[in-house]
Amino acid sequence: MKKVAVLGLILSLAIFGAQADAANVGDTVSNVTVRDASDNPAQIPDLGVKVMTIFYSDADAADVADAVTDALKAKKFPEAVYRGQGIANLKDSKAPNFIIRKVIKGKEQKYNTKILTDPNYSLKNAWGLANCNDASAVIVIGKDRKIKYINYYRKSSPANAAEAAKVVAVVESLIAGK
Repeated sequence: MKKVAVLGLILSLAIFGAQADAANVGDTVSNVTVRDASDNPAQIPDLGVKVMTIFYSDADAADVADAVTDALKAKKFPEAVYRGQGIANLKDSKAPNFIIRKVIKGKEQKYNTKILTDPNYSLKNAWGLANCNDASAVIVIGKDRKIKYINYYRKSSPANAAEAAKVVAVVESLIAGK
């Protein structure tokens, strides 16, 4: 019985410790080399230049933050001061990378956008993101490269209208210079 209690305590500390190391509001992020849809090295455009929302998504959970994406698109923030950027977390996806890249290329053409990929946790590790398997991390970053908002959405708890409104409010505040 003591062994079970000790094992439970160790497991709890490990889980708490892992969450304590996760990225938080106020953390400063650096630019990281990820990959484009053709698997060429790429940097995150406009990081430190514009207010940004990064959607770091496992391909298996790409739609769980759609409420946030839709709310931000509806606001039509000026491109001169704001950018939304999708980055596909390929490492956690069950589908082969070449299939995901093909889908991404189609979306890039359809929506006239660039979607980056992270095949080896480069971004997750550099920024200290929590477990992103089957999740979509929504990260709002100011021009000062500091995280202003971060949340992980999962299939069991997708983004809703209230969460989307929070993200929109943060972006509006940053664009207004507050």
